[in-house]
Amino acid sequence: MSSSVIGRCHFGVEAAGSKSRRTAVWRSPRAAVIPSFHLPMRSYEVKNRTFAEDIKALRLITAIKTPYLPDGRFDLEAYDALVNLQIENGAEGVIVGGTTGEGQLMSWDEHIMLIGHTVNCFGGSIKVIGNTGSNSTREAIHATEQGFAVGMHAALHINPYYGKTSIEGMISHFESVLPMGPTIIYNVPSRTGQDVPPRVIQTLAESPNLAGVKECVGNDRVKQYTSNGLVVWSGNDDECHDSRWDHGAAGVISVTSNLVPGLMHELMFGGKNPALNLKLMPLVEWLFHEPNPIALNTALAQLGVVRPVFRLPYVPLTRAKREAFVKIVKEIGRDNFIGERDVQVLDDDDFVLLGRY
Repeated sequence: MSSSVIGRCHFGVEAAGSKSRRTAVWRSPRAAVIPSFHLPMRSYEVKNRTFAEDIKALRLITAIKTPYLPDGRFDLEAYDALVNLQIENGAEGVIVGGTTGEGQLMSWDEHIMLIGHTVNCFGGSIKVIGNTGSNSTREAIHATEQGFAVGMHAALHINPYYGKTSIEGMISHFESVLPMGPTIIYNVPSRTGQDVPPRVIQTLAESPNLAGVKECVGNDRVKQYTSNGLVVWSGNDDECHDSRWDHGAAGVISVTSNLVPGLMHELMFGGKNPALNLKLMPLVEWLFHEPNPIALNTALAQLGVVRPVFRLPYVPLTRAKREAFVKIVKEIGRDNFIGERDVQVLDDDDFVLLGRY
């Protein structure tokens, strides 16, 4: 092993009459002088190896819902059906374990298992983007290494929330995970309490692994990035039509597409369509009246495509809101929504709320 890698003593010889003696010269170990000696746990033989350019081309990415069995475990049969419906209706990517998929309520074992399951079942048909971000850099590194090891195509990373850091700390956090593979930075100050400003993104853009930004600040920020050649996906369903067609966004990372993937595909691929955008607004407003994913979970249960099981602290919308959803479905057209059952209101007693699972 080279002396530049590990500390060792080097001996010299000094003449002293007829005698000689050795003198030790200490060289410090490389690990003591290089800030990050950690070697990434990555392989260029990873299943479904993807490059940032492949991710940049995506237009419709769905933040997929995670359904549950009555005991709180993942309902993989229902999950697979949801992903299949996304593929059939033209979605090009899914975010696994994001806010909508309730990654914040999963153990990391569950989280990585679901990413791996999605890759194994659907990785040849749709891009799998794992939410492996965390407010702990150590956890983000570990989860991202594991996510790419099980074959995810890209990672979604949020800035450290609650225990917020400085701008320099934010850059260091993201730079710790960018070398591992294609990465989307997620900026949602309403959840994190801190904006990811343009100068952070401009610094990160020097990495070939930055695929782009999921931006929730608004279309002025979207335009600022796209004018400088950066790829952006709108993180706001109510703004995504204008983001795409007026401000240069690549597309949308959508919650609404869980319910109406065909219409969202048309909105992103079919050219400017203010009439369709207006038609979808009552649904979008209903979905975000309460924090996501409360309304989405309620709606999917009402459509009969997932069991009405909630992991706390999420609880279903009120009966009045559930009744309003039935009207929205009828106005937009039941055939535009996923599933085959008639939409139902559901009683309060139909829902299962789990604090332990």
